[in-house]
Amino acid sequence: MPEEQLTIGELARRTGVATSALRYWEDQGLLTAPERVAGQRRYPPSAVMRVGEILILRDVGFTVRELKTLIALRTSAAPAWRELQQRKLAELDARIARAQAARTAIAHGLDCPHEDVHDCPNFRRGVAARLAGATLEEAHSH
Repeated sequence: MPEEQLTIGELARRTGVATSALRYWEDQGLLTAPERVAGQRRYPPSAVMRVGEILILRDVGFTVRELKTLIALRTSAAPAWRELQQRKLAELDARIARAQAARTAIAHGLDCPHEDVHDCPNFRRGVAARLAGATLEEAHSH
């Protein structure tokens, strides 16, 4: 018995992804171009898992270009796959550190005893440090 084929609408319903996104991912090579029956795209059931894979990788921050590389490699044992994952992890760690520094600065601003933050010597020192080229993390530590 032949494998059930999915229309683009059915794939969209099963994955929660808009048909326009599925077509875009197909154009970008993230989804294999499906066979056509009477001019309509017909995806194999395995396309549902591929869409799920794309969603997870996109959710953790991979760009379309990076997704193409990861999907082309098809195995986490490939050195290039691991290298790309390690680069993304370092990027996320840097983003988390910046977000944590921003959170700390805002929390300190909320705790500032001065009615107007512009009257706070700590705030003025931080602004001066930032203008001198310090990062938010460095400026906040002054």
